[in-house]
Amino acid sequence: MSQQQTADDVSIDEIPIDISNTPSGEIEPTDVPTEIESITRGLASEQPPTNPLVVLKAARWWYIHGKGGSDPAFRWAIEWAQHLATDTPSDVEMFDEYLEYLVTVGFADEPHELR
Repeated sequence: MSQQQTADDVSIDEIPIDISNTPSGEIEPTDVPTEIESITRGLASEQPPTNPLVVLKAARWWYIHGKGGSDPAFRWAIEWAQHLATDTPSDVEMFDEYLEYLVTVGFADEPHELR
């Protein structure tokens, strides 16, 4: 049995994508679905997610609802997924930019609070 979707609410999984609100570039913490917020916070933590598919789910949401390919949350999620897939070192500067972005979005007052 398939779910019915409206033209403004399209999704390939249980996380809705509001087509009318894409890409907004201006994200409020309340705009972020709970699962995406959890993954996003996890990517900033000392023990980030290790499943690339989970990480890519967050990347997709940030790409669509954020600043597209230039969104720091999208870019860090892709960087982390690449790290997981290839076991190559990740970009520390990109991680710092990601933490700063989460502060501007309102996930924390200071980057160190996310760790």
